[in-house]
Amino acid sequence: MDLRYKLLSDDARAPSHAHEGDAGLDLHAAESASLEPGRRASVGTGVAIEVPPGHAGLVLPRSGLAARHGIALVNAPGLIDSGYRGELRVLLLNTGDERFEVAVGDRIAQLLITPFAGAEPVEVTELGPSARGTGGFGSSGR
Repeated sequence: MDLRYKLLSDDARAPSHAHEGDAGLDLHAAESASLEPGRRASVGTGVAIEVPPGHAGLVLPRSGLAARHGIALVNAPGLIDSGYRGELRVLLLNTGDERFEVAVGDRIAQLLITPFAGAEPVEVTELGPSARGTGGFGSSGR
């Protein structure tokens, strides 16, 4: 599948796979940012994409940033609908103890393009039975 994209600034870099066969495409910062501990920032990638119909884009955290620096995504996963054509921005959160600097060109997130099943809500008076039933948080006993 082709993923059509447009670079919106001179500092933007194309989404790219780090290794052959990778599911995620690396997203790079097109602007710098400084995140103090406990703070968040919206960092632009300078890229707009055309998600194919019947698919969604999911913006996911990078495990290396999380493990080494405590950098997470505020709204992970971020959802990109197929009709959106604006700049991809990444909402970074510094959960670590030290300031984190984002430089232009840094890999800050991953993009996964995935198909989805369209669902139309249908109101009913009863839901079908299941083994779990209404058991919520902690219902598995762990």
